[in-house]
Amino acid sequence: MNKVHFNSENIAAAIGPYSHAVIVNDVIYTSGQIALNKEGIMQNQDIDSEIKQVMKNLKTLLEDCGTSMENVVKSTIYLYDIDDFELVNKIYGSYFKGNFPARETVQISLLPRSAKVEISVIAIK
Repeated sequence: MNKVHFNSENIAAAIGPYSHAVIVNDVIYTSGQIALNKEGIMQNQDIDSEIKQVMKNLKTLLEDCGTSMENVVKSTIYLYDIDDFELVNKIYGSYFKGNFPARETVQISLLPRSAKVEISVIAIK
């Protein structure tokens, strides 16, 4: 088994003891991304700006790992407010071209840095 711990220089540094991604053979497991820009500043003016920053982070991370959003097979979305589900779906869905990954979405009580959304993905190379 080939296992690589990966940290991207193109997104905010991890805010805890974890890697941005772990790559096992040709499978990429990302850590959850919140709306931190590259400088580590929360982009949380509203849920729209948060989800766009989260998706930008994931897209950048996957590209840095040598793959793309088209190769995402599974995602997990954590929402502070399930009433944001429709807007999150709209923005999230715009990052894929038809064949959507498997997914679950759950409402939670609190996320790091008071984020309203966090997403992790599993992708293949």
